[in-house]
Amino acid sequence: MNATAALGGYLLCRTGPQVGALPLFGGVLLMACAASAFNQVLERDLDNVMDRTRLRPLPAGELALSGALTIALATLAAAVLLLNATGLLPLCLALCTLSWYLVVYTPLKRRTPFALLIGAICGALPPLIGWSAAGGAVTDFRIVLLCGILYLWQVPHFWMLQKRHGEDYRRAGVPLFVPRTFRGPAPFLVLWLLAMIAATLMLPVFGLIAGQHAPLWCIAFCVPLLLYPFERWQGAAFAGVNIFPALLTLALYGL
Repeated sequence: MNATAALGGYLLCRTGPQVGALPLFGGVLLMACAASAFNQVLERDLDNVMDRTRLRPLPAGELALSGALTIALATLAAAVLLLNATGLLPLCLALCTLSWYLVVYTPLKRRTPFALLIGAICGALPPLIGWSAAGGAVTDFRIVLLCGILYLWQVPHFWMLQKRHGEDYRRAGVPLFVPRTFRGPAPFLVLWLLAMIAATLMLPVFGLIAGQHAPLWCIAFCVPLLLYPFERWQGAAFAGVNIFPALLTLALYGL
């Protein structure tokens, strides 16, 4: 998903020959793989406790720590080589994203449920990496809006995930947004969903989604979010929120 988001940012900006698309996609993909590998090294103790992660290679004993570190370093080196071909700025943005994820977000989420608000920055930056690789200014309002929407999306996505696997997270000692007595929608999440809807409706206003089908795309984006406060529709809302990045990508490409 990160690689696709980076490619989307690149194609939104690039109007000429798209010679940098392949190294960009491969570089961001490998950078995300490196982040995942390093994360599993750092959190192998938590993964060993949680049901949803205990079958990963390290806690399952299928891979030694040295092997995991080798994979992480190899994929990081390959990512750096590919992204270096796209320019210094996208490479620096990708390395900053990786560092933020591993050095700031990963240890912080053991201490506070608000770590998600900080860690969501990592998932919002891939379009900016692609945009900068195409020569776009990082302060352009169009890419700032797109990154902002992806930032807003991650909070309800992980909120719903935490609600489904709450006991698993508590057993591992990870502090959650979702209180033990949580039943209905929390006011914070409702306000966040409304902010996400408002930001999504700005896409056609600023020309990121154009054409006669733009209103239909906005409806497709917003309906799952509007369903979430209703208990009986939360399953559909969860699925809708999960496919939001895919719908957004299709809409940006005008399909």
